Amino acid sequence: MDILLISGISGSGKSVALNVVEDAGYYCVDNLPPSLLAELINTLTREGIPAAAIAIDTRSANLLTGLPDSINTLRAEGHHVKVLFLTASTESLVARFSETRRSHPLSHRLGLDKEPGDRLSLTECIQEEREILSGIQVVAHVIDTSDLSANKLRAWVKDVIQVGYTPLTLMFESFAFKIGVPLDADFVFDVRMLPNPHYDPVLRPLTGRDEPVIQYLKEQAMVDEMYSDISQFISKWLPAFKRDNRSYLTVAIGCTGGQHRSVYMVEKLAAHFKAQEQVLVRHRRLS
Repeated sequence: MDILLISGISGSGKSVALNVVEDAGYYCVDNLPPSLLAELINTLTREGIPAAAIAIDTRSANLLTGLPDSINTLRAEGHHVKVLFLTASTESLVARFSETRRSHPLSHRLGLDKEPGDRLSLTECIQEEREILSGIQVVAHVIDTSDLSANKLRAWVKDVIQVGYTPLTLMFESFAFKIGVPLDADFVFDVRMLPNPHYDPVLRPLTGRDEPVIQYLKEQAMVDEMYSDISQFISKWLPAFKRDNRSYLTVAIGCTGGQHRSVYMVEKLAAHFKAQEQVLVRHRRLS
């Protein structure tokens, strides 16, 4: 069976992700206690259900410690298991809770029975949740939704469920330093010192996927040298991540605006590694 476990920080978009996979034909279950995961999968297998998506988060906080072992057991039984973890910056989460006027799920468990002055703040609840879910995040494919529209999140979730079940998926992601470093990055490379097409009025409205920008950057010796260094670094260390049983590795490339240099570098690296690895591409600042 194809199994997608969806977890993450409250307010980061788990309901959006669950709706996407439900539309894709997955049998979906929200807020399943992890102790019931094996029983549910056995039942769905007997019923001939080919694909299931299960949302598990801090609403079952006391039951999460055994989840990594449950994932390993399911894989050993021959099931194809992916873990998707959604996160966002604390600032973004606070703004979202403020807009919806909803309380944080942990506030019901961590202090509503206390005196008002002793209750945890929203920021403290978010930090507590990060700590509770840290064991799941390290084995998951992480998406930072801080600056994502709902439509872009839907597209990225579709990419995750469409890739094959390989030992490791290599993700290349472009971003803008002026917005901030994405939380989902395992490695971050800064290409802001490279020649910038932004200063050419003809190239400014284009992106690193457009041929004029590609030709401009190809002609810059520094760009090719940076590409070679990053490519060699990844090639050297990728086998070690595979031996460590990592399922996902995200390499983030950043420039000032996330439009030209970082996009070009991500596309070039992805094209190189696609010949031997399962590769996904994300551009945070492009539509």
